[in-house]
Amino acid sequence: MDVVLTHRGRPVTAADVATIRALIAAHPAASRRQLSTLVCEAWAWRQANGALRAMVCRSLMLALARAGHVTLPAPRHRPPNNVVARRVPRPGARDRTPLRTRLEALGPLAIRQVRRTPEEGLCDELIAAHHYLGYARPVGEHLKYVVWAGARPLACLAWSSAPRHLAPRDRFIGWSAAARRRNLRYLAYNTRFLILPWVEVPHLASHLLGRIARSIAADWGAAYGHPVYYLETFVDPTRYRGTCYRAANWLWLGRTTGRGKDDQTHRANRSIKEVLGYPLTPRFRARLAAA
Repeated sequence: MDVVLTHRGRPVTAADVATIRALIAAHPAASRRQLSTLVCEAWAWRQANGALRAMVCRSLMLALARAGHVTLPAPRHRPPNNVVARRVPRPGARDRTPLRTRLEALGPLAIRQVRRTPEEGLCDELIAAHHYLGYARPVGEHLKYVVWAGARPLACLAWSSAPRHLAPRDRFIGWSAAARRRNLRYLAYNTRFLILPWVEVPHLASHLLGRIARSIAADWGAAYGHPVYYLETFVDPTRYRGTCYRAANWLWLGRTTGRGKDDQTHRANRSIKEVLGYPLTPRFRARLAAA
């Protein structure tokens, strides 16, 4: 197999390049967006929910064009670059009255999945204003939750697609490289967990992690057409001990190398994080390592 490059874990062969060139030649008036649809249809390249992987296909074609393998038509329009000029949500007026009480005294808590709802902006705003890492626009599949006690928001949780390579997790699951590429979509990564700074309720954080673990597989299935079988997160040990995760029965799996996903020097260039995981089903290994 003559592989010309690998894009997001997908090897692109000379035959794939020939297919793209043929489609470009056969549709000279097509835009890049239209070509990505044609390529996805030719490859039967779809997400688990049946939607074409058109956005990923466009980035793949752009990588091929930059490497000189194909010549793409000129872009029809140039949308704003959200990586360079990202709109950070602006904080609004919130009730910051200190809330110090027992978990039982809060009454019923509402945990709402707010992705693609009018409350998504509130989640982004609170994370931008109060999480030490700030707001980062998610890439790939992701869900967001806001936790309410009556009319007051208490917490936010954000989940996204899992990192492709994570040695402690990969050893724990015991899957092959091929199984990891195929089944990575069945993992969810907790990118942000925020208890609002004026909320002081013992055991609230671990309680919320337990509640989310019981619903996130179904929520993911409703949004993307497939469940998740395993959750993971990073904890910065210079700031936190990960106590709420451990109290919610998450497992400590090891530490990162501190090199990041795009490392070229094989030297640590960021803080080393602790890796924690939480299987959602006793059969997670069988499902994730399946051929």
